[in-house]
Amino acid sequence: MKRAAVLLLLASLAIAAPARSPDARLNKSFRKPVQAGWIFVHLEGKPSEIGFQHGFLLAPEILDAHKAIKLALTHDSKDWNYFRNVAEKVLWPHVEQEYREELNGIVAGLNAQNVKGKPVKLDIWDIVATNAWLELDPYYVKWAEKNATKSTGDHCSAFVATGSYTKDGKPVIAHNNWTDYMTGSRWNIIFDVTPEHGQRFIMDGMPGLIHSADDFGINAAGIMITETTITGFAGFDPGGIPEFVRARKAMQYSASIDDFARIMKEGNNGGYANDWLIADRNTGEIASLELGLKHVNLWRTKDGYFAGSNYPIDPALAKDETNFNLKDPSLSANARHIRWDNLLTENKGRIDVALGQKFLGDHYDTFSKKIEPSERTLCGHVELSARGSKPWQPEYGTAGAVQNKVADATMAAAMSFNASMGHSCGIDFKAAKHLKAHPEFAWEKSSLRDLDSHPFTTFTVSK
Repeated sequence: MKRAAVLLLLASLAIAAPARSPDARLNKSFRKPVQAGWIFVHLEGKPSEIGFQHGFLLAPEILDAHKAIKLALTHDSKDWNYFRNVAEKVLWPHVEQEYREELNGIVAGLNAQNVKGKPVKLDIWDIVATNAWLELDPYYVKWAEKNATKSTGDHCSAFVATGSYTKDGKPVIAHNNWTDYMTGSRWNIIFDVTPEHGQRFIMDGMPGLIHSADDFGINAAGIMITETTITGFAGFDPGGIPEFVRARKAMQYSASIDDFARIMKEGNNGGYANDWLIADRNTGEIASLELGLKHVNLWRTKDGYFAGSNYPIDPALAKDETNFNLKDPSLSANARHIRWDNLLTENKGRIDVALGQKFLGDHYDTFSKKIEPSERTLCGHVELSARGSKPWQPEYGTAGAVQNKVADATMAAAMSFNASMGHSCGIDFKAAKHLKAHPEFAWEKSSLRDLDSHPFTTFTVSK
């Protein structure tokens, strides 16, 4: 066993050893061995260099994540060539030069690697489509095909609080990422990025993506960011800037809440429509940017909280841009909305990182009035629910909370946050066991893997 562990460590270090490579583009980058389920990478330099480092250091993981995303995106939808074509013809013309260079850099880094003795064969359209995965289906497909049956699902539980609600009067932000377990088990990268221009930032993310995609991050200017999707949203502008570009740009270039709102609103294409939660650790102010296509709302305060659980906040947005029923307390988004309000008001004046961690693992169902993990609890477990989370997931669907993050203003000042891979409540998901009990998900077998729970671990930018 010891010998196997040593071999595994050496294998993980082999790809993370730029000092042995003659390519100068790798000089300032590195990759650390897996820690508590997470892979930490430091990327630094010009856009093309950051991209090359990303592709080179994470080549096996990028190939693996791409396979899972491709399967999830094309199941009951279009084939992969359809999405490659959209990436080239619809999205690429609106990707600014800085991020074109970084995306092409990822391809160059992949091409410089061999994975399992074979050259990497992904090209730029594969990488762009993978980055745009969350806005392609259902957002683009629903618009292009005029398909009213497709619907955005319940993705994520989050809050941001400040002032009299927190223990030290400063912002606290927390988020757990809800997605399918095929892709979510690969959402395990900690990116520490020092770009040539803009702010240094630390964020969680997936291999091959230039944005976080579940959008939890902190930048050196003191801006703390997360979001939750708007359930049942419909709307897309093919002439807009891809959401993945705007999200990355806002993470990198925001020095204030106003900056963040401006960058996200400019060229808004409606893709991956979210309620964004933002905090400025310097001023103590927090904000909620509900970014629809027709309706955009920005609320802000220095004393209060904003919570996200995928419900549309503005009644006009809910009416004009979603098919969501705000009055049904049995729906996941509404049940979790009630739970957030209860927890955050009951704990006014005591909210800190420790409580944030506890909230993210909460299993109280406000509809059934029971402690019962399901699609209605802040720590999501669709796989345990006979109801599923329709129309996003069927009964016992392999989806729910896949990882968790939390930070306060003091941690943000140090460019640091706590992260827990898997369900923070401690419940593991075992793929083979679930597929045996629910063979209807056999189509996932090639990419579905175990999602084990890990303790919260602190990650900080490298010195």
